[in-house]
Amino acid sequence: MVSLRCGRLPNGERVGIAFTTEARLVEAMGAGQAWIRLHERAMRAMLAPLGVTRLQVDPRVVATTPSTARLAVPAAV
Repeated sequence: MVSLRCGRLPNGERVGIAFTTEARLVEAMGAGQAWIRLHERAMRAMLAPLGVTRLQVDPRVVATTPSTARLAVPAAV
């Protein structure tokens, strides 16, 4: 199974996160990241159903959202 990393730009646009080398991945996100080689077309095809059309390649920093900022799912009544 493959799980792609997405993020948001300061303007709120969703982007797919991609790295050209393992070293750049580690530099931005730290050691111990699982990764695979994936062609750009495959990544775009996987992100398209989510409405993500832009890729951010080799970002210097990938910020994480605190878990408290996640959207809550309303409880069934």
